[in-house]
Amino acid sequence: MAIDGKVALVTGAAMGIGLAIAKRLAADGAAIAMVDLNGDGVEKAAEELRASGAKVTTFVADVSKRDQVFAAVENCAKELGGLDIMVNNAGIAGMCPIMEITEDEMNRMQAINANSVLWGIQAAVAQFRKAGTKGKIINASSIAGHDGFPNLAAYCVSKFAVRSLTQSAAKEFGAEGITVNAYCPGVVATPLWKELDEEFAEKTGSGEGDTFEAFAAGAVLGRPQQGEDVANQVSWMAGPDSDFMTGQAVIVDGGMVFR
Repeated sequence: MAIDGKVALVTGAAMGIGLAIAKRLAADGAAIAMVDLNGDGVEKAAEELRASGAKVTTFVADVSKRDQVFAAVENCAKELGGLDIMVNNAGIAGMCPIMEITEDEMNRMQAINANSVLWGIQAAVAQFRKAGTKGKIINASSIAGHDGFPNLAAYCVSKFAVRSLTQSAAKEFGAEGITVNAYCPGVVATPLWKELDEEFAEKTGSGEGDTFEAFAAGAVLGRPQQGEDVANQVSWMAGPDSDFMTGQAVIVDGGMVFR
């Protein structure tokens, strides 16, 4: 197993892409710290991993709060003996035309999707330095961090910010042997996209599932993306084969956005 004996922390791990990532990294041999705002949900998800033989701890945190992210990392180090891989996965989405975006909505999107990544980078680097170890930081961006999409401007801004943070952090911490990269999914069949589809239906009059199907149809591989598709990429980023890659925001979307 590629990361046997390593410790990985995954935020937003109760469901969707985060849960898929936690499962895959556990299968790869890592002990997993699962962090989520939904305490009941993350504990239920953790029991599923424990049943497969994985070593798992959970922590409830609002990742938009710096002190709570640091507390999550400290708990991980205490319970699992350290930290080697930080996956800043937690995030939200929201549909809103540019002229209707409110200050509160913009601030909330930025706080959860982008600020949380900054806090995760800071907390992980602090732990790596404390332990005198190298480490890997892996951030959730999106194809919406490469291309702007109509009615998703606030979300796109937050995901472009993650790409910028990833590049800046890679340059700041590379000399310490810390790599920082991002994964950029497309249209993934998760509860988050179900909620987004419902927002489009409410505001545009489209039918249930129509927006998801329309977006997913843009993938040249001809099927909707699954959480496991993203987890496969994160698995490689977490393992030794990616040791010489840093500062990159890699698209895995079935062929929707090309760079």
